[in-house]
This record gives sequence, C-alpha cells and structure tokens, in this order.
Amino acid sequence: MTQFLGIIGGSGLYEMEGLENIDSVSISTPFGDPSDSIVTGTLVGTKMAFLPRHGKGHRITPSEINYRANIWALKSLGVDTVIGVSAVGSMKEDIAPGDLVVPHQFIDRTKGRPSTFFGDGIVGHVTFADPVCHALADIVTKGARTLGVRVHQGGTYICMEGPQFSTRAESNLYRTWGVDVIGMTNIPEAKLAREAELCYSTVALATDYDCWHDTEEDVSVEAILEIMHKNVENAKKAIAWAVGHMKEKEACGCGEALKFAIVTDPSVIPDKVKKDLAPIIGKYMG
Repeated sequence: MTQFLGIIGGSGLYEMEGLENIDSVSISTPFGDPSDSIVTGTLVGTKMAFLPRHGKGHRITPSEINYRANIWALKSLGVDTVIGVSAVGSMKEDIAPGDLVVPHQFIDRTKGRPSTFFGDGIVGHVTFADPVCHALADIVTKGARTLGVRVHQGGTYICMEGPQFSTRAESNLYRTWGVDVIGMTNIPEAKLAREAELCYSTVALATDYDCWHDTEEDVSVEAILEIMHKNVENAKKAIAWAVGHMKEKEACGCGEALKFAIVTDPSVIPDKVKKDLAPIIGKYMG
C-alpha cells in the first residue's frame, strides 16, 4: 500500500490544491539539483510530495531536466509511489484533445539523456518489459472514470527529444508504429523510477493531434495551452480521488525491482558510489 506519494507535475500542473501541513524542502543530490524545491504535505490523509518537472514558472526544457536528481530527491524523502503528469500529442483519432491517457508502454526516442543511476563501478540491469506499475495505473484510471472524465488506459507513449515538435514525416512514421501519444518528458523518468524501486504511472494530458491530422490545424503553443488548462483540472481531480483510494491498490513487485538486478560484487563497488546511491541501493549493500 502506498505510504508516500510523489507527484511530478508537467506542463500546466505546477501545484496541487488541497495539500495540508505544507512544507518546502530543498534537496541537493549527487547528481545536482532537482528541478525545484519539493512541496510536501498531506492530501486526504496521505503523505505527498510535489515537484514541478520544469521548475516553477516553466523555465527548464525537457532536455535540461535533471531526471536523476528529481527521482533521487523523491526517493530520499521516502516516496514509494510516483505519478508523472505530462502534456502529450494524440496520435490516434479516438484520443481527442482534452482526454486523459494512462499508457502502459514507452518508446524511447530521446538523445543522450542520462537514463540510469548505474555506472562508475556498479552495474545493474532492471526489468523494464512492463515499464509502469499496472496496479497504480488501475487506481488512477478508476479515479478518472468515477468522476466522469474521459480517459484511455493502456497504449504506448513515444518520448521524443524536443523541444521542437515533430515534422509531419516523423508524426506519420510514428503513427505506423501504432503509438497512442507523443511527449517529451516521461523518459528517462520512468526508467529511473524503476531503478529506484518506485511504483510509477503516467497521467498524460492530450492537448492536440500533433501534425499528422489533416483536418486539424498544425500544433501550436497557443492551442496546447488552451486545451491544457481545461484538462489539467480533470487530472488533478482524478489524482486526488486516487490518493484517497490508495489503500485499494493491489500488491506489485515494483519495490523489489533491484532484488536480482545488481550484478556487481558489493566488495568492489566504490565507497563513494555506495554513499551516493544509498537511498536506492542501500538495502542491498548489507
């Protein structure tokens, strides 16, 4: 059962209303500073930490986000579950702008983003065949449906580098791959969450049809912002419902993702690496 929920807010979601016992925590990590200070509190009796992925005021591009610092900081606070909220483009006709999507799969088209906590003397290989926590995705989806919000569960999120949007040729190519939505931020976030043994699920906010749709205007920032402001409120409501029903979340194996993943002999792992990764690998170092 979730004890401490982290929300990583994307475009349009910079705070969560209803938090009580609020505090703000600034954390330094071995990987640098997170996107911003982390707001902690309680929501309907559940401990919560909120981190704006792009920083307050939306000042950090998708490629500049320090994903490792963000996940490390949340893990160091004791967070065990993360919901990542992000704006996406729809790649399918039936996913309309304004809909929510809770994808189950990712395709990584990013370039050069640090995507692992391992290296520098320690090797680990986590299973990533099913990159989200299905038990968490079920609760979030149920929350949206209970509130009458149009939501699609399952499907594939393709993560591009950005910050430019797709060319028309790229958009049509990705459509032939059968992807459902396209975004810029949930990879390597999901990979790092798995390494940190966090339950992770995405709430994707469909804001447009990318540029593949012949009968829609090409994607623009103005159009995205208009739709985003409407469906971000639905996302907040769905998350708040899910928070209040986390006790219903089924058991999962996310909290033991590293149990058989670290292949390096602990006796040869550098002391600095053990110290830097203590919040993540500490329980396996004896």
